[in-house]
Amino acid sequence: MASDSWALAVDQQEAAVTSISNLQIKDERVKPDTNGVIKTNATAEKTDEEEKEDKAAQSLLNKLIRSNLVDNTNQVEVLQRDPKSPLYSVKSFEELRLPQNLIAQSQSGTGKTAAFVLAMLSRVEPAERYPQCLCLSPTYELALQTGKVIEQMGKFHPELKLAYAVRGNKLERGQKISEHIVIGTPGTVLDWCAKLKFIDPKKIKVFVLDEADVMIATQGHQDQSIRIQRMLPRNCQMLLFSATFEDSVWNFAQKVVPDPNIIKLKREEETLDTIKQYYVLCNSRDEKFQALCNLYGAITIAQAMIFCHTRKTASWLAAELSKEGHQVALLSGEMMVEQRAAVIERFREGKEKVLVTTNVCARGIDVEQVSVVINFDLPVDKDGNPDNETYLHRIGRTGRFGKRGLAVNMVDSKHSMNILNRIQEHFNKKIERLDTDDLDEIEKIAN
Repeated sequence: MASDSWALAVDQQEAAVTSISNLQIKDERVKPDTNGVIKTNATAEKTDEEEKEDKAAQSLLNKLIRSNLVDNTNQVEVLQRDPKSPLYSVKSFEELRLPQNLIAQSQSGTGKTAAFVLAMLSRVEPAERYPQCLCLSPTYELALQTGKVIEQMGKFHPELKLAYAVRGNKLERGQKISEHIVIGTPGTVLDWCAKLKFIDPKKIKVFVLDEADVMIATQGHQDQSIRIQRMLPRNCQMLLFSATFEDSVWNFAQKVVPDPNIIKLKREEETLDTIKQYYVLCNSRDEKFQALCNLYGAITIAQAMIFCHTRKTASWLAAELSKEGHQVALLSGEMMVEQRAAVIERFREGKEKVLVTTNVCARGIDVEQVSVVINFDLPVDKDGNPDNETYLHRIGRTGRFGKRGLAVNMVDSKHSMNILNRIQEHFNKKIERLDTDDLDEIEKIAN
């Protein structure tokens, strides 16, 4: 393929990548509509399709809403490349003989970005005016977020310069970059290294591949990342970071990080032990709504999260709850990520007491005041089978911070009863029936 057509192919590939459009975080508040419901201008009529989880959007959302590191008490698991590795017995960082190649995995919010930013900052020689560290991010927006961290952590290093190899950042042909750290998306970085020669890859000391699990979910990024890695010198330090560690991520990691040390922080296991689970039998959507109203009429609920299967149901339910006088926020996948973050922040601050959402909010959002989680629709996968992992993440929004939680599941058909039974079997936890027409029975579950 000729070089011009190759560059065109890269541009087309980057243009095809689905991402949130042009993130410039604005200080705009998402305001309720006339019903008191917070939502976007997107119409609910277009949202009958099942919610699709966008890994890049979820990762960006986690970065925007987290103000602190996750408090994790789990043990770090270290897999050495060599049984004689100093990682077996070292007492200090100096004994590690760093730098070494590394594959690191831990959940969102545990400090992965700070770790590799420190690694890059420690290797830069400010007097050398050329790129020395290269960081790949799967999307434009995630690259900007990482860049903000580099700028923050490097502010006491005023001579340090950072360049963004992302769409829209056009440089003149033949120009050489003098910035010390380059962060960008794989397509543009590959173009800058191979075709436009803005970067001399042979001078790179540290190569970081961030959000590897998101990277491999994006068409073309995996191959582009491997091609970039092959241009780097043999003594370049390779660092790969991922929130999850499925087989596909591990296979990719082995291709781009030779002879690595591996550090894994096991994901904190969510437990059902502190959560009381119930189900309510209904015959229709309206009956489910009435059961919900009865629940609110009988017990005191600080804040609640209500999960629906589709955006259309979520929009309908939020409007109905607003008519009943509840302060309701609506969260669903058609929202821009910064809009979702604003809605979650308002809910955290207690400005809305009820959050109606689809699966976009099932993971990683901790609100201490959430005392009740309601599955208005039970979670199922694309084949209609019970989605046990999503069920766990959903009801895991309550029963946190050492408190007891309450989960209520709405069952409206033989099929959903079958789904519930299979969820019970999977977790080996009995889910008790609750009669929401019996106020005394409802009051008992609150005690």
